[in-house]
Formats: sequence, C-alpha cells, structure tokens
Amino acid sequence: MNEFYPPDWVPRVAPGMRILVTGASGGLGRALVKMLLAGSDCVVGAHGASKGAGVRDERVIPLCGAFRDEVDCVDLVESFAKKAGGIDALVVLSGAIHFSGHWNDMPATNWERDMAVNLNQPFYLARAAMRRMKKQKKGGRILLTGTESALHGGSPTSFPYAIAKRGTECLVEGLAREGASAGILVNGVRLGYIKSGFHERWHGRTRKDMKARAELVPLKRGGEPDEAAALMIYLLSDWAGFLTGQMIPLTGGDWL
Repeated sequence: MNEFYPPDWVPRVAPGMRILVTGASGGLGRALVKMLLAGSDCVVGAHGASKGAGVRDERVIPLCGAFRDEVDCVDLVESFAKKAGGIDALVVLSGAIHFSGHWNDMPATNWERDMAVNLNQPFYLARAAMRRMKKQKKGGRILLTGTESALHGGSPTSFPYAIAKRGTECLVEGLAREGASAGILVNGVRLGYIKSGFHERWHGRTRKDMKARAELVPLKRGGEPDEAAALMIYLLSDWAGFLTGQMIPLTGGDWL
C-alpha cells in the first residue's frame, strides 16, 4: 500500500475467484497480485514471459513462457484452468515496445512484433478465456489495458503501440457484446502515465525524463501502480456487476 490509501482499506474480489494475470512480473502486475492476495482468498495465476512474478504464496500458481502465437496463448489459459479447476477472470497486462526510434525508421519486423504483443495476444488470450468461461456457465470477467495516447494518435516513438491499444478498445466492446448473454463482463483500463517502470524499460527514459513527463499531467505526478491495481480490482469485483464494454481512464487529467 502507499500514502494514498487508509491503512485498513483493501479492495476485494469474491472469495475463491480464480484469476489469471499475464504480465504479472511488471510493475502493474506485481501491484495487482499483491493487492489481490491481501484483500481476498482467491487463486491467482501469475504469468511472466521470461521469469515468474516473484510471489511466494500457496494461492499463487506461477506460470512462465513467451507468447509466440495463438497456441501459446490458448495453452496458458488451459494450463491455468486445469491447475486452478477453472478460470473466473483474465487480466492482460503484458505488453511491449520493440523500437525506440521514430516510426518512420521502424523495420517491418518491429511493427509486426508490436502488433503481435499488444493486439494479437490480448485477442487470443481473451477468446480462449471466454470459450472456457462459456463452458463453465458461471460468467466471468475479462480485463484488458489501453493507453490514453491512443486517442490522440500516439507519439512518434510509440505509434504502433498506440494503434494496437486503440484496437484493444474495439476488442473490449466486441467481446463485451459477445459475452453479455453468458454473464461474461469485459472492460478495460485506459492508462495515462503510471509509474510502473514501463517507459524506463522500453524507451530508456531517465529519472529526469519522467519528472518532466509528470509535469505535463494536470495533477503534476504519475499514477501509482497501486492506484491502477485498485481500479482493476473494482472491475473484477461484484461492485462492477453492471459494467461492461467500457474503457475506464486513469490519467490524472492528462490530455485535458
């Protein structure tokens, strides 16, 4: 937790909920897994592409492996469902940027990799999870992530990422429409600048760079990973039972 939350407040999901989180080794993923475990007796599948999520808890099912194609995505969902006895929720936090220069200089291979990671994989994962949830006939939740910059044409150094994330917003709406009759709710979080380490990892941004970025936000700071995690848990909780097909912005007023 951090200074933004009272010490006795923890967001909660339903007891026994079986939740698969991809990208659990990143800043947002670690915050979400930690908050899920602190707030509820749930089962969490913590997936990291090249390493585990680093969480040792009997309620955590560690999962590791890269997504090369649709088969890998389906295998991950089925592997978690088999180990957990089913799947009640999927949270897709995995994402990447493979070229740090201007899009005009980007090789075709980097463009294809960005599309594969940031658009294809969320679709394959969500489709596999929805198919499994429909078979279970108990409803479910699917939560994807977007970026606020996608609404404004992205930036010269994150253009394909923004395009993929704009496509993710279409995924949220289409999947929500498909899942509604089965009680499967699909939503997304449209993130602004969150202090998760994403920009430093994929763009090589320095502390000075990120301080300057925070100054562009009306609230003059980046969002905390715990703040994003708390919103995600709300969307997974029973309180969000009448919410589907929506992208919820978490931006600190960015782009106002």
